[in-house]
Amino acid sequence: MIGRRDFITLLGGAAAAWPVTAWAQDDRVRRIGVLNALAEDDPEAKLRVLIFQRRLRELGWIEGRTIQIEHRWCGGNPEQIRSDAEKLVASKPDAALAITTPAVLALLQLTRSLPIVFTNVGDPIDSGFVESLARPGGNVTGIATFVNTMGGKWLELFKEVAPRTTRVIVLLNPDNPTSRGVLRSIEAAAPSFMIAIDAARVRSAGEIERALDGIARERGIGLLVVPDPVTVANRALIIGLAAQHHIPAVYPFRYFASSGGLISYGTASEEQYRQAALYIDRILKGANPSELPVQQPSKFELVVNLKAAKMIGLTVPESFLVRADEVLE
Repeated sequence: MIGRRDFITLLGGAAAAWPVTAWAQDDRVRRIGVLNALAEDDPEAKLRVLIFQRRLRELGWIEGRTIQIEHRWCGGNPEQIRSDAEKLVASKPDAALAITTPAVLALLQLTRSLPIVFTNVGDPIDSGFVESLARPGGNVTGIATFVNTMGGKWLELFKEVAPRTTRVIVLLNPDNPTSRGVLRSIEAAAPSFMIAIDAARVRSAGEIERALDGIARERGIGLLVVPDPVTVANRALIIGLAAQHHIPAVYPFRYFASSGGLISYGTASEEQYRQAALYIDRILKGANPSELPVQQPSKFELVVNLKAAKMIGLTVPESFLVRADEVLE
């Protein structure tokens, strides 16, 4: 986890402090396109892009001297994602970083030759992005966000922290192939925990409000949020409504818990961007994305927000707190 002081240092952009060790065999300036389905004013999204840029500097790439990076922020808007994907491809970069499944989909509809590295993507095989994890086989590779056992782990958390949970509402965007795959994983695990699963399919803030208001008076309800530009961009709304209606909720990334959510369990998302920079570096030096294996997550973080638990009247067991990677007071 990067600290606030490091964040300020990143913002300051100490590019000149890094040694120039980029590929000596080719001195032309390389161009990288970044298609980010999230909003530029989202501090968490911006922080992760800065981590990506810093790792490139560590690898010897200096912005303005050996590389140029073109950023396109789409704010979770599907139309904007498609439009920005067209502009990015038209600019003919040497490689692209695609952040989230919708960004990858938009680029693949336009090109099968531009080397693409992805982050924040669930199952790239199920989404049709790669032929296999070991040998992607096309112009796309990257870092996967989930493993098939995640659905069961999330449901297990409900039974440990809110044992009276009998029904879980899964908040997801139905247009995202990752969401469909994650839902199947949750549904497969549900019988083992004697939990009923209902999907709340949302594409906007208004649909999120209606979905959560509709379950406000039900007992034994839990909320599970599947990552997507829609749910990430509206995380403050989701967290606020869950607290207002006293609904225990499990989220996919730490920044949901640090923003007031009850529990998060998921990959250490910042590491994805360091790995993505390494793959971009290898591609710029001649590697073929079809031969770069998709990296699977190896580190997972469990974060508990005790203030959020108190607000909805939950007492988190001490045994659970001991297991947590981080407890927020």
